[in-house]
Amino acid sequence: MAEVSVVIHGKPYGISCDDGQERRVQELAKYVDARLREIASAGAASNESHLLVLTALVLTDEIFDARQAKPVPATERYQDRLTEDDEEMIVEAINHLAARIDSVAERLQKI
Repeated sequence: MAEVSVVIHGKPYGISCDDGQERRVQELAKYVDARLREIASAGAASNESHLLVLTALVLTDEIFDARQAKPVPATERYQDRLTEDDEEMIVEAINHLAARIDSVAERLQKI
């Protein structure tokens, strides 16, 4: 098992992954960070927890759209679609974001 350090919204996170998947995890984290920054720059979120939830929803919407897309010919199948490994890593990232949201929410309740 490998560990990769990624940065999302300016914060570092240590992510465990299968050996050889380090670069892929870093690419996914960059994508998540880019989408999060797009949402943040649009002013759509009122706080960090809200921003994380919106980003998770946007990414999940992209996954659902990809699943519902028309079948792609075999010659193009892997150019535009997520693999199961990709989806698994995205789900792991979303679960990580959800845990972060829970942590932030718990801290806010203590205030």
